[in-house]
Amino acid sequence: MKRTAISGLFIAAALLASPVFAEEDLCALNLQKIEDATATAGATSEGMDNAVAEHVKDAKAAQAAGNTKDCIAITSKTLERLEKTEKGSNGQ
Repeated sequence: MKRTAISGLFIAAALLASPVFAEEDLCALNLQKIEDATATAGATSEGMDNAVAEHVKDAKAAQAAGNTKDCIAITSKTLERLEKTEKGSNGQ
């Protein structure tokens, strides 16, 4: 009986910790997507490059401070802007 209770506690702890790891992964994944997008974007305006660099800096600072929600918010908005810019430059 004790073994079942202990294994149940481990499973519960793993389930509760999963969202935290998922958020950290999403933050890192978004940062990687931004890096990939800027590397393959080709010619963009200098203002856009500077804005993206500033957003990445802010996101990494939030990540380092353990504020994954802010990191995700910043990187998500940056990715949306990059996608809109990409669609606009393709004439779509």
